[in-house]
Amino acid sequence: MRGVLKLGKVFGISIVVHWTFLFILFWVAFLEIQRGGNMESVLFNIAYVLVIFICVVLHELGHGLMAKRFGIKTKKITLLPIGGVASLDEIPENPRQELIVAIAGPMVNLIIAGILYFSIPVHGLLRLHIVELLQELSKLTLGNFLFYLFLANSALVVFNLIPAFPMDGGRVLRALLAMSTDRVKATQIAAGIGQSIAIVFLLLGMLFNPFLVLIALFIFIGAYGENKMVQQSELLRGHIVKEAMLTDINLLHPEDTMEKVVELILSGTEKDFVVVNAGKPVGILKNADIIKNSKNRTLEVRTIMKTSFKEIYGHTPLKEVLRSVEVHKEYFFPVVNHNGVLLGAIDMANINEFVLLQSKLEY
Repeated sequence: MRGVLKLGKVFGISIVVHWTFLFILFWVAFLEIQRGGNMESVLFNIAYVLVIFICVVLHELGHGLMAKRFGIKTKKITLLPIGGVASLDEIPENPRQELIVAIAGPMVNLIIAGILYFSIPVHGLLRLHIVELLQELSKLTLGNFLFYLFLANSALVVFNLIPAFPMDGGRVLRALLAMSTDRVKATQIAAGIGQSIAIVFLLLGMLFNPFLVLIALFIFIGAYGENKMVQQSELLRGHIVKEAMLTDINLLHPEDTMEKVVELILSGTEKDFVVVNAGKPVGILKNADIIKNSKNRTLEVRTIMKTSFKEIYGHTPLKEVLRSVEVHKEYFFPVVNHNGVLLGAIDMANINEFVLLQSKLEY
C-alpha cells in the first residue's frame, strides 16, 4: 500500500500507518479547539486517540499471533482512520480455527478493559449522579484518561463483534454457521446479514453521523467481496492451472525492441508479456512499463522487463494462484513445468473467465 509510514516490527509483523491516519488527529484537534479547548486539552485528546490505536494494534496482533499457531503468517498491520487491518496470508477454512482467530482480537480488548476496570474506580464513577459524573470527567486527570480508555476498549469489543463482514463478528458468525453447513452457504448468510446491517448504518449515518456512512460502505463492500471470493474459491476447488492458463500467447526475447511490443499491443488483446530465453522465462513486461516507455521505439525489452517475478507450475491448484495474487500483489504469472520450461501464462482475467464458465456448468 502506498503512502504508509513504517513504525517497525512486532513478533515479525510489520506495523505501518497509512497517511490518512493523520486526518483523525487533525480532526480531533480541530473539534477540541472549536469547542474552546486549550493546548493541554488538545494534547490530552490526541494522546487518547494514539493510545486507543495502540490498543487497536494489540487487537490485530491478537489475530496475527493466533493465526500463527495454525501456520498462517501475517505480513503487516495497517492503521487507518477507521481502525486497523491485519494482512493475514489467508483466512482459515477450518471453522474452529477461523472462530479462534476471529475472537482473539476482541478478547485482547476485553482483557485490557478488564485490567482497567479493576485498576481504576470505575464502579465509583458509575455510582455518581449524571451531573457529578460529567463534572468529574471534564477534568484532565490520569484517572479520567484511563476511564475513557476503559470505555474505548469496551466499545471495541462490542463494535467488532457486530455480525458483519469484514469485522470480527462476521467471521465469528460464518465460523459458527460453517460448523453445521458448508462454507459457501455460511458465507452467503453471514454476508447477507452484514449488508443488511450496513444499510441500517447508512440510514443512521445520513440522519445522525456522517462517519457511520463510511463504516456502512466499508461493511457493505467487505461483505460483498468476501462472499464473491469464497464462491470463486469454491468453484476453483479441484482445478489446476493447466486447465485455465493462456497458451496462445506472444513471446518476447530480451533483444526485442519496443517497436515490436507496440505492434503486438495494437494488433491483439494482450497487455502483459513473458520474456523468454531458450524456452525459459527470464522476465515479465507489464503493460504499465510498456506505456511508460512507448515513445522510445528502439529501446530493448531487456532494459525495462521485470526480472523478479513468481513462476507457477502447471499442476498448481488454481486456489493457490488467488493466494499468490493477494500475497505478491501481481496479476500475471508465467506457467512452467518442473524443468522451468514455459508452458503458458495465467492472469486474473483468465481465471475470472474460467470461474464464469464453471459457474454456468454447475448451476
